[in-house]
Amino acid sequence: MRLASSRATMRFYMTPLLLLLALLVSVAASIENDKPLQSRSVGLEEPKSSINSSMTERSNDDWNEHAVDNPEEIASLVDTTIRNSTARRNLGFFSCATGNPIDDCWRCDPQWQRHRKRLANCGIGFGRNAVGGRDGRYYVVNDPGHDDPVNPRPGTLRHAVIQDRPLWIVFKRDMVITLKQELIMNSFKTIDARGVNVHIAYGGCITIQYVTNVIIHGLHIHDCKPTGNAMVRSSPSHYGWRTMADGDGISIFGASHIWVDHNSLSNCADGLIDAIMGSTAITISNNYFTHHNEVMLLGHSDSYTRDKQMQVTIAYNHFGEGLIQRMPRCRHGYFHVVNNDYTHWEMYAIGGSADPTINSQGNRYLAPTNRFAKEVTHRVETTGRWRHWNWRSEGDLLLNGAFFVQSGAGAAASYARASSLGAKSSSMIGSITAGAGVLNCRSGRQC
Repeated sequence: MRLASSRATMRFYMTPLLLLLALLVSVAASIENDKPLQSRSVGLEEPKSSINSSMTERSNDDWNEHAVDNPEEIASLVDTTIRNSTARRNLGFFSCATGNPIDDCWRCDPQWQRHRKRLANCGIGFGRNAVGGRDGRYYVVNDPGHDDPVNPRPGTLRHAVIQDRPLWIVFKRDMVITLKQELIMNSFKTIDARGVNVHIAYGGCITIQYVTNVIIHGLHIHDCKPTGNAMVRSSPSHYGWRTMADGDGISIFGASHIWVDHNSLSNCADGLIDAIMGSTAITISNNYFTHHNEVMLLGHSDSYTRDKQMQVTIAYNHFGEGLIQRMPRCRHGYFHVVNNDYTHWEMYAIGGSADPTINSQGNRYLAPTNRFAKEVTHRVETTGRWRHWNWRSEGDLLLNGAFFVQSGAGAAASYARASSLGAKSSSMIGSITAGAGVLNCRSGRQC
């Protein structure tokens, strides 16, 4: 009887132990299955596809496919992706986390230089699907000079960006690139200047025209000059006559799926970043803007209604010293201005015309000492119709007398189309934007 009782007791205790063991095995298998796959495109392998969706061959109606039909779903999608990604990745020391979801996606990895293309998986906002040259080979720029706009030499940045196939473009060393004419990019390109100090300055700058899937990361872009009335090559098989360019730092013209991240921009002849002519699916993040008048124009003209499909996320940027206005200035479309640090403006921070929807969330606005320039917002309209434009401030930190003039009925559907990710608290702005601009990345260290 004692033996039977002992066996019954053993079965009583073993059953939960076996259940616990099975549970642990299941969890371990789940964790193993959830580990991120190594990018098939890391290294010098051949691209999976050389398809180049040149926008010059598309009709105007085709551009509607790039606008988001249900932008209210983006915030939850981005937040879920970030949570899953940061939980699964082996990021090393979690103490590097800042609350900036883009940076926390890749900067904690001390081997970032070996895993460069992982950056393409870290985008958020309306431009989150920009893959750049993720699915192509690496291209190393080793020649900062010899800029020939028609017959660019291999090894130069111009030769790299015009190729028909996807490319992830890196730089062999520090360099200053002075372009004789604007740099016309082709689709599926990433310019990645991490680990070196690269300036595009004192000449033409970057044009992203009628192409798709471009990532620009880690460049100093400044002192851009008007160029044009010259022949310029845009692909290996085509070059043509270019009229005068305004001298923008980055000009986005009829393009989609564009991500501009961690650049330092200043002192250009026209805008630092302009997006016009039906461009959409754009994220402008982690940049440091200084010493400029008209910083950012989003929209071609009040009469150009194709810009109604424009959707732009402006996140985690630092608008710094020497800025005057247009951070941004919007015409038509939907604009999510989220978790930026505005420490300087002389006229206003955010302006608009032609009924844009502007959703300002979790920003820090520090007004200038000039008592006539305390207003964050500026509307280019005199008849009173602006009162119906949907402009909202939610969770913004307004300092030194700054004030945001809201307007519109605040329709949920309208603001949903101007929402692209979940805003962090404005109290976190200091840590979120501390690394805005070009990063000081070194091989073998967290960036």
